[in-house]
Amino acid sequence: MPGYRSGEGDPAHTLALLWREPGFGRSSRGPKQGLTVDRIVDLAVELADQVGLDGVSMRSVAKALGVAPMSLYTYVPGKAELLDLMVDTVYLRMPRPALDQKVWRARLTAIAQQNRALFKAHPWLVEVSTARPPLGPGLMAKYEYELRAFAGLNLDDVTTDDALAYLLTFVQAASRAALTARASQRDTAMNDEQWWAANEPLLARVFDPEAYPTAVRIGSAAGAAHAAAYDADHAYTFGLARVLDGLAGLVPNDLSAIVASQQPPAV
Repeated sequence: MPGYRSGEGDPAHTLALLWREPGFGRSSRGPKQGLTVDRIVDLAVELADQVGLDGVSMRSVAKALGVAPMSLYTYVPGKAELLDLMVDTVYLRMPRPALDQKVWRARLTAIAQQNRALFKAHPWLVEVSTARPPLGPGLMAKYEYELRAFAGLNLDDVTTDDALAYLLTFVQAASRAALTARASQRDTAMNDEQWWAANEPLLARVFDPEAYPTAVRIGSAAGAAHAAAYDADHAYTFGLARVLDGLAGLVPNDLSAIVASQQPPAV
Protein backbone atom coordinates (compact mmCIF):
# COMPACT_ATOMS: atom_id res chain seq x y z
CA MET A 1 0.00 0.00 0.00
CA PRO A 2 1.44 3.41 -0.96
CA GLY A 3 2.89 5.28 2.00
CA TYR A 4 2.16 8.78 0.70
CA ARG A 5 -1.02 10.42 -0.56
CA SER A 6 -1.54 13.37 -2.82
CA GLY A 7 -4.22 15.92 -2.05
CA GLU A 8 -3.38 16.11 1.67
CA GLY A 9 -2.52 19.80 1.69
CA ASP A 10 -4.69 22.89 1.77
CA PRO A 11 -6.72 22.73 -1.49
CA ALA A 12 -6.83 26.49 -2.02
CA HIS A 13 -3.07 26.90 -1.67
CA THR A 14 -2.32 23.73 -3.63
CA LEU A 15 -4.47 24.61 -6.65
CA ALA A 16 -3.18 28.18 -6.68
CA LEU A 17 0.41 26.88 -6.68
CA LEU A 18 -0.24 24.14 -9.25
CA TRP A 19 -1.68 26.63 -11.71
CA ARG A 20 0.81 29.36 -10.68
CA GLU A 21 -1.95 31.77 -9.78
CA PRO A 22 -0.57 35.32 -9.43
CA GLY A 23 0.32 36.14 -5.85
CA PHE A 24 1.04 32.55 -4.81
CA GLY A 25 4.53 31.11 -4.56
CA ARG A 26 6.25 34.47 -4.65
CA SER A 27 7.57 36.47 -1.77
CA SER A 28 9.31 39.80 -1.43
CA ARG A 29 10.63 38.55 1.92
CA GLY A 30 12.45 35.58 0.44
CA PRO A 31 16.21 35.29 -0.12
CA LYS A 32 17.82 37.01 -3.06
CA GLN A 33 19.27 33.89 -4.72
CA GLY A 34 16.44 33.66 -7.24
CA LEU A 35 14.38 31.19 -5.23
CA THR A 36 11.12 30.24 -6.97
CA VAL A 37 8.47 27.55 -6.66
CA ASP A 38 9.85 25.87 -9.78
CA ARG A 39 13.37 25.78 -8.37
CA ILE A 40 12.13 24.34 -5.06
CA VAL A 41 10.10 21.66 -6.82
CA ASP A 42 12.92 20.75 -9.20
CA LEU A 43 15.30 20.28 -6.29
CA ALA A 44 12.73 18.25 -4.35
CA VAL A 45 12.24 15.93 -7.34
CA GLU A 46 16.00 15.48 -7.71
CA LEU A 47 16.30 14.72 -4.01
CA ALA A 48 13.44 12.20 -4.11
CA ASP A 49 15.01 10.49 -7.14
CA GLN A 50 18.24 10.08 -5.17
CA VAL A 51 17.05 9.16 -1.67
CA GLY A 52 13.29 8.54 -1.85
CA LEU A 53 10.42 10.49 -0.34
CA ASP A 54 11.46 9.69 3.24
CA GLY A 55 14.50 11.88 2.65
CA VAL A 56 12.46 14.82 1.36
CA SER A 57 11.40 17.42 3.89
CA MET A 58 11.18 21.16 3.92
CA ARG A 59 14.41 21.15 5.94
CA SER A 60 16.31 18.82 3.59
CA VAL A 61 15.18 20.75 0.52
CA ALA A 62 16.18 24.04 2.14
CA LYS A 63 19.59 22.60 3.03
CA ALA A 64 20.15 21.46 -0.55
CA LEU A 65 19.18 24.92 -1.77
CA GLY A 66 21.43 26.60 0.76
CA VAL A 67 18.66 28.61 2.40
CA ALA A 68 17.00 28.71 5.80
CA PRO A 69 14.09 26.24 6.14
CA MET A 70 11.62 28.97 7.10
CA SER A 71 12.29 30.77 3.81
CA LEU A 72 10.68 27.89 1.89
CA TYR A 73 7.37 28.38 3.66
CA THR A 74 6.96 31.76 1.98
CA TYR A 75 6.76 29.86 -1.32
CA VAL A 76 5.24 26.45 -0.43
CA PRO A 77 3.11 25.94 2.72
CA GLY A 78 4.47 22.48 3.56
CA LYS A 79 5.48 19.02 2.42
CA ALA A 80 1.92 18.00 1.46
CA GLU A 81 1.65 20.81 -1.06
CA LEU A 82 5.23 20.20 -2.18
CA LEU A 83 4.41 16.55 -2.92
CA ASP A 84 1.48 17.59 -5.11
CA LEU A 85 3.75 19.98 -6.99
CA MET A 86 6.36 17.25 -7.45
CA VAL A 87 3.82 14.76 -8.82
CA ASP A 88 2.29 17.29 -11.19
CA THR A 89 5.71 18.42 -12.42
CA VAL A 90 6.84 14.92 -13.43
CA TYR A 91 3.46 14.38 -15.10
CA LEU A 92 3.84 17.60 -17.06
CA ARG A 93 7.25 16.55 -18.35
CA MET A 94 6.17 13.15 -19.68
CA PRO A 95 6.65 12.70 -23.45
CA ARG A 96 3.40 12.51 -25.39
CA PRO A 97 4.09 11.19 -28.90
CA ALA A 98 1.26 11.03 -31.41
CA LEU A 99 -1.01 7.99 -31.03
CA ASP A 100 -3.39 8.59 -33.92
CA GLN A 101 -1.91 6.06 -36.36
CA LYS A 102 -1.72 3.13 -33.94
CA VAL A 103 -4.30 0.38 -33.43
CA TRP A 104 -5.89 0.50 -30.00
CA ARG A 105 -3.76 -2.21 -28.40
CA ALA A 106 -0.60 -0.45 -29.57
CA ARG A 107 -1.93 2.86 -28.22
CA LEU A 108 -2.63 1.38 -24.80
CA THR A 109 0.71 -0.42 -24.80
CA ALA A 110 2.40 2.93 -25.46
CA ILE A 111 0.50 4.50 -22.53
CA ALA A 112 1.59 1.64 -20.28
CA GLN A 113 5.21 1.94 -21.42
CA GLN A 114 5.26 5.69 -20.82
CA ASN A 115 3.98 5.24 -17.27
CA ARG A 116 6.41 2.41 -16.62
CA ALA A 117 9.25 4.66 -17.80
CA LEU A 118 7.97 7.39 -15.47
CA PHE A 119 8.12 5.04 -12.48
CA LYS A 120 11.62 3.92 -13.46
CA ALA A 121 12.80 7.52 -13.69
CA HIS A 122 11.08 8.50 -10.42
CA PRO A 123 10.80 5.37 -8.25
CA TRP A 124 9.31 7.35 -5.35
CA LEU A 125 6.19 7.89 -7.43
CA VAL A 126 5.04 4.27 -6.98
CA GLU A 127 4.61 5.01 -3.26
CA VAL A 128 2.19 7.90 -3.86
CA SER A 129 -1.53 7.22 -3.84
CA THR A 130 -3.35 9.61 -6.17
CA ALA A 131 -6.88 8.70 -5.09
CA ARG A 132 -7.21 12.46 -4.57
CA PRO A 133 -5.09 13.61 -7.49
CA PRO A 134 -3.37 16.98 -7.71
CA LEU A 135 -5.53 18.65 -10.36
CA GLY A 136 -2.75 20.65 -11.91
CA PRO A 137 -1.75 21.22 -15.53
CA GLY A 138 0.49 18.15 -15.55
CA LEU A 139 -2.18 15.73 -14.42
CA MET A 140 -4.81 17.25 -16.72
CA ALA A 141 -2.49 17.05 -19.75
CA LYS A 142 -1.64 13.44 -18.88
CA TYR A 143 -5.28 12.47 -18.37
CA GLU A 144 -6.40 14.15 -21.61
CA TYR A 145 -3.64 12.45 -23.60
CA GLU A 146 -4.26 9.00 -22.14
CA LEU A 147 -8.02 9.16 -22.61
CA ARG A 148 -7.46 9.83 -26.31
CA ALA A 149 -5.80 6.42 -26.59
CA PHE A 150 -9.32 4.98 -26.30
CA ALA A 151 -10.67 7.01 -29.25
CA GLY A 152 -12.81 5.06 -31.69
CA LEU A 153 -13.55 2.16 -29.31
CA ASN A 154 -17.16 3.25 -28.76
CA LEU A 155 -16.88 3.03 -24.99
CA ASP A 156 -19.03 5.28 -22.84
CA ASP A 157 -17.31 7.92 -20.74
CA VAL A 158 -17.42 6.04 -17.44
CA THR A 159 -16.14 2.81 -19.00
CA THR A 160 -13.31 4.71 -20.68
CA ASP A 161 -12.25 6.18 -17.34
CA ASP A 162 -12.52 2.73 -15.70
CA ALA A 163 -10.44 1.10 -18.43
CA LEU A 164 -7.68 3.71 -18.11
CA ALA A 165 -7.62 3.32 -14.32
CA TYR A 166 -7.42 -0.47 -14.73
CA LEU A 167 -4.44 -0.15 -17.06
CA LEU A 168 -2.57 2.37 -14.93
CA THR A 169 -3.23 0.47 -11.70
CA PHE A 170 -1.59 -2.59 -13.24
CA VAL A 171 1.45 -0.58 -14.35
CA GLN A 172 1.89 0.97 -10.92
CA ALA A 173 1.59 -2.41 -9.17
CA ALA A 174 4.06 -4.03 -11.57
CA SER A 175 6.46 -1.12 -11.14
CA ARG A 176 6.24 -1.36 -7.35
CA ALA A 177 6.98 -5.10 -7.50
CA ALA A 178 9.97 -4.46 -9.76
CA LEU A 179 11.25 -1.78 -7.40
CA THR A 180 10.95 -4.16 -4.44
CA ALA A 181 12.84 -6.86 -6.33
CA ARG A 182 15.65 -4.43 -7.20
CA ALA A 183 15.81 -3.27 -3.57
CA SER A 184 16.17 -6.87 -2.38
CA GLN A 185 19.10 -7.44 -4.71
CA ARG A 186 20.71 -4.19 -3.65
CA ASP A 187 20.24 -4.78 0.08
CA THR A 188 21.51 -8.37 0.01
CA ALA A 189 24.22 -7.74 -2.62
CA MET A 190 22.98 -10.94 -4.32
CA ASN A 191 20.76 -11.66 -7.30
CA ASP A 192 17.96 -14.20 -6.91
CA GLU A 193 20.02 -17.08 -8.24
CA GLN A 194 22.80 -16.37 -5.76
CA TRP A 195 20.36 -15.95 -2.88
CA TRP A 196 18.64 -19.28 -3.55
CA ALA A 197 21.98 -21.03 -3.89
CA ALA A 198 23.11 -19.61 -0.56
CA ASN A 199 19.91 -20.59 1.23
CA GLU A 200 19.22 -23.95 -0.42
CA PRO A 201 21.00 -25.99 2.30
CA LEU A 202 18.94 -24.27 5.00
CA LEU A 203 15.71 -24.85 3.10
CA ALA A 204 16.52 -28.52 2.53
CA ARG A 205 16.66 -29.09 6.30
CA VAL A 206 13.11 -27.89 6.97
CA PHE A 207 11.24 -28.33 3.68
CA ASP A 208 9.50 -31.58 2.66
CA PRO A 209 9.05 -31.49 -1.15
CA GLU A 210 6.63 -34.43 -1.07
CA ALA A 211 4.18 -32.34 0.96
CA TYR A 212 3.99 -29.68 -1.75
CA PRO A 213 4.43 -31.50 -5.07
CA THR A 214 2.58 -28.97 -7.23
CA ALA A 215 4.44 -26.02 -5.76
CA VAL A 216 7.76 -27.78 -6.19
CA ARG A 217 7.09 -28.74 -9.82
CA ILE A 218 5.75 -25.40 -10.97
CA GLY A 219 8.11 -23.32 -8.85
CA SER A 220 11.09 -25.23 -10.22
CA ALA A 221 9.88 -24.81 -13.80
CA ALA A 222 9.32 -21.07 -13.35
CA GLY A 223 12.63 -20.61 -11.58
CA ALA A 224 14.47 -22.42 -14.37
CA ALA A 225 12.68 -20.41 -17.04
CA HIS A 226 13.43 -17.03 -15.43
CA ALA A 227 16.64 -17.86 -13.56
CA ALA A 228 14.86 -16.29 -10.59
CA ALA A 229 11.79 -16.69 -8.43
CA TYR A 230 10.50 -13.45 -9.92
CA ASP A 231 11.31 -11.78 -13.23
CA ALA A 232 9.94 -8.24 -13.24
CA ASP A 233 10.19 -7.75 -17.00
CA HIS A 234 8.46 -11.04 -17.73
CA ALA A 235 5.75 -10.35 -15.15
CA TYR A 236 5.09 -6.94 -16.71
CA THR A 237 4.97 -8.26 -20.29
CA PHE A 238 2.75 -11.20 -19.38
CA GLY A 239 0.46 -9.08 -17.22
CA LEU A 240 0.07 -6.28 -19.74
CA ALA A 241 -0.96 -8.76 -22.43
CA ARG A 242 -3.63 -10.16 -20.09
CA VAL A 243 -4.85 -6.64 -19.22
CA LEU A 244 -5.23 -5.85 -22.91
CA ASP A 245 -6.96 -9.19 -23.52
CA GLY A 246 -9.42 -8.30 -20.79
CA LEU A 247 -10.10 -4.84 -22.22
CA ALA A 248 -10.61 -6.42 -25.66
CA GLY A 249 -13.86 -7.84 -24.28
CA LEU A 250 -15.21 -4.28 -24.14
CA VAL A 251 -14.42 -3.58 -27.79
CA PRO A 252 -17.17 -4.69 -30.20
CA ASN A 253 -16.02 -7.03 -33.01
CA ASP A 254 -12.34 -6.65 -32.15
CA LEU A 255 -10.91 -9.35 -34.40
CA SER A 256 -7.39 -7.98 -33.91
CA ALA A 257 -7.46 -9.10 -30.28
CA ILE A 258 -7.52 -12.75 -31.34
CA VAL A 259 -4.24 -12.33 -33.19
CA ALA A 260 -2.62 -9.83 -30.86
CA SER A 261 -3.26 -11.93 -27.77
CA GLN A 262 -1.11 -14.70 -29.18
CA GLN A 263 1.99 -12.56 -28.82
CA PRO A 264 2.79 -10.38 -25.79
CA PRO A 265 3.54 -6.69 -26.36
CA ALA A 266 7.21 -5.82 -26.75
CA VAL A 267 8.91 -4.53 -23.63
